[in-house]
Amino acid sequence: MRLPLPPFTLETAIQKVRMAEDGWNARDPDRVALAYTPDSQWRNRAAFPNGRSEIISFLTAKWARELDYRLIKEIWAFTDNRIAVRFAYEWHDATGQWFRSYGNENWEFDEQGLMQKRFASINDLAIPDSDRKFHWPLGRRPDNHPGLSDLGL
Repeated sequence: MRLPLPPFTLETAIQKVRMAEDGWNARDPDRVALAYTPDSQWRNRAAFPNGRSEIISFLTAKWARELDYRLIKEIWAFTDNRIAVRFAYEWHDATGQWFRSYGNENWEFDEQGLMQKRFASINDLAIPDSDRKFHWPLGRRPDNHPGLSDLGL
């Protein structure tokens, strides 16, 4: 079981979004995968990982390629067992080129609070180092760091 459970209220949906952000910012594929059902279905750009083992492989490759990854998620909408978020994350490749990746995700949860479906649409924008907005130390975004709306994103 992964609290909070559906049906979501605004408060519990916001809590679920922040928990997801914190998990992804830890960049631990095994830990992140535990938030999903064993048979979870994903669409992430043009990749379609299914199940925890494929999610772990996908995230391991992602974070080997997307270095110094920092993510902010923000709730967009919610209903009983579904949450829609928008997000942005910053990272650089092996050459040192920085990117800001923007996207939207649609999530569906089972009755145990595990995500059973995740559909992500993402676009990458190359940015100069001087345009970066996410400067906290790697890991969890500090509570006092601005969110997407506060940053004008």
